[in-house]
Amino acid sequence: MWTILKTHILNGDLRVFSPYNPQQFDITDGDQLKYPIDPQPGMNYYTDEKYRNTLFTYLGSLGPQPTQPLINIYGEDSTRINPETGDQEYVYPARDTTWILSKDIIQYRLKEDWFFDKERSILDVRIIAIAPVVYSKDDEGQIQGMRELFWLYFPHCRFVLNNYFVFNPKNDAQWMSYDDLFWKRRFSCTIYKENNVFDRKIESYKTGVDALFEAEKIKEDIRTIEHDVWSF
Repeated sequence: MWTILKTHILNGDLRVFSPYNPQQFDITDGDQLKYPIDPQPGMNYYTDEKYRNTLFTYLGSLGPQPTQPLINIYGEDSTRINPETGDQEYVYPARDTTWILSKDIIQYRLKEDWFFDKERSILDVRIIAIAPVVYSKDDEGQIQGMRELFWLYFPHCRFVLNNYFVFNPKNDAQWMSYDDLFWKRRFSCTIYKENNVFDRKIESYKTGVDALFEAEKIKEDIRTIEHDVWSF
């Protein structure tokens, strides 16, 4: 699924929303889809250099800047003329790039809207947004937690996910698309946040087993809403 999303993001088919305020990194309210990252009109990752440099920070990472300049055919350090300043400068090798791969994705976070449809008399749910999640590591490679790469508006993703199929290991004759997988809710999940005045996650005030109990409590509150409609 990560390969599908990344391919269509690079092609410009999906709009990426930053998980944090690009101006203030400590404001992490990206699940509200407030910070879109857009290329120039009619351009994409491959044709818009500024957009490519910005988007790559959400899809991978750059290695350290090489300290040794390139060697030319004469065995000397390569140089060039800076077109902006007119000064002579050394030419360094390109920085190593590390793309985030499917194996690096540990989970997907969904933002959902649960509501009671009075016309059909059922409790229904709509997926609003989806975000891939990876481990957050320090300079030594030690895991410090998890972080969201970016958010995608799920109704737009449906046009893409509907064209790719999920393999069914129990019945090879009955495949479903990724859109069907989400629509039929053929996945396991745990609630990690609900709307609240502090916009905080469960992990900020509950830990361990208590966090799981809090998630189950929220799930039970949703069931209670439906139950109370039919109670007299």
